[in-house]
Amino acid sequence: MKRKRLGDLLVENGIITGEQLAEALNYQKQNGKRLGDALVQLGLLTYEQLIEVLEFQLGIPHINLYKFHLDEKTINLISSDTAKRFSVVPLKLQNGRLTLAMADPLDVVAIDEISRTTGYEIEPVIATPDEIQRVLDHHYGIKESVDKVIKNLEENKDIEKEMEAIEKLKEMVDDAPIVRVVNSIIEQAIRDGASDIHIEPAKDKLVIRFRIDGILHDIMKSPKHTHPVIVSRLKIMANMDIAERRLPQDNRFQTMISGREVDVRVSTLPTIYGEKMVLRILDTSSLILDINKLGMEQENFQRFKEIISKPNGIFLVTGPTGCGKTTTLYSLLSYFNSREKNIVTIEDPVEYRLEGINQVNVMPKIGLNFAEGLRSILRQDPDIVMVGEIRDKETAEIAIRAALTGHMVLSTLHTNDAPSALNRLVDMGLPPFLVASAINGVMAQRLVRKICSSCNGIGCGQCNNTGYKGRAAIHEVLVLDDEIRKGLMAGWSSKQLKDMAIKKGMRTLYQDGLAKVKQGVTTEEEVLKVAYGEEF
Repeated sequence: MKRKRLGDLLVENGIITGEQLAEALNYQKQNGKRLGDALVQLGLLTYEQLIEVLEFQLGIPHINLYKFHLDEKTINLISSDTAKRFSVVPLKLQNGRLTLAMADPLDVVAIDEISRTTGYEIEPVIATPDEIQRVLDHHYGIKESVDKVIKNLEENKDIEKEMEAIEKLKEMVDDAPIVRVVNSIIEQAIRDGASDIHIEPAKDKLVIRFRIDGILHDIMKSPKHTHPVIVSRLKIMANMDIAERRLPQDNRFQTMISGREVDVRVSTLPTIYGEKMVLRILDTSSLILDINKLGMEQENFQRFKEIISKPNGIFLVTGPTGCGKTTTLYSLLSYFNSREKNIVTIEDPVEYRLEGINQVNVMPKIGLNFAEGLRSILRQDPDIVMVGEIRDKETAEIAIRAALTGHMVLSTLHTNDAPSALNRLVDMGLPPFLVASAINGVMAQRLVRKICSSCNGIGCGQCNNTGYKGRAAIHEVLVLDDEIRKGLMAGWSSKQLKDMAIKKGMRTLYQDGLAKVKQGVTTEEEVLKVAYGEEF
């Protein structure tokens, strides 16, 4: 059967005019694009319209690659160069017919060439270019760059010995292959929505893992001798000492990824098999600083607004590392940010730079800790002060003094629930009456993984077959009223304070999590992972 050309088909079906086709063909010629991409980029149609025409007029099936289980053996039937050049993904081989997902299923050149090189008859199906690109990036991304690095390194079998010479190492880390592999690692981490990259040396290999939605996933393994050059390249990017391998180091760097600036915080730790490195990705372009988008249930949000509406006093956010405390505090800073207010923070370290807010990094090596920094901030005529974390009695005392002299203070603590934060401050040695007077409220929070909306939890390419994609917060908001304050001054335990708060309407982390389970946002298993120790 003679296939019609895409442009003719679209004109025949009244989707575009002959003049628009001519415009798109000219754009295609000048920019080297496929016709479908040219039409979409010119705004003459959408990919959905294109798919509809191909599916209903020619009977070419449309497939959602995110929901399709991809077989690595089948994908490898064609080379990465061919897959990228034609924007195709091999899906299934059956009875001598190769099902091929294509951005342009009318591309006769692609079909003929792949049929010739594989020896199979091609059965095209249509998928969006974004879906195909994501699959290709995931399948070939880092692996391709690493293979080139390995090939270069293995040209000299004694390369590990040579790399003891720092000058030799400096020469190697600027080579194009290692630059590409490091960039590929960071780019893939951002595409996959990773918060951290772990580069871990083992006895006989290098393992790279991404933390996605709070869970670590193995991404790749490579020969051990690739470890020194990858770590050294990242050290140079972060302006760290590549000759120092015995002591921990930390710093940060900025890089451009897909046209947007990304901050990367780098930390090294000497282990018995070499330096382990962790990269924390701080992507400001994906950060939404809006208190209305913190995912609070209406009841909790009203309590939260009640606390932050008070002009002075302390508001604490509690929870373990990685539970979203920083995002909550930054959202509050953004909410309060105006030219009429002097807002100052002291953090360890500053994670995101916020315009209009004065941010200070602690520097313990020169004596600038939270307590000293907070003392200095209070001489700067602040309206609102954010202290990254209350770690000791001295910092807590200064924060309380600031709150009692007319300042709003925002900070964090590491406690399991909201009421425990009050007792933690008392345990630090602060008089209960001062704690009761200064604290306006405490919010505990956790992050739970959200059920993947593409597959409803079954597992698909979009969620890496985990059934989860993205995270949502659950909250426990404690408002200090007269009864809670009296109980604290009377020496009540955390459980007694919690029981009273629940009696007065506080929703526990577990209860808030169950509400999100009922809404279909997450699963009870996820809630139980983070709402441990609850009285059910």
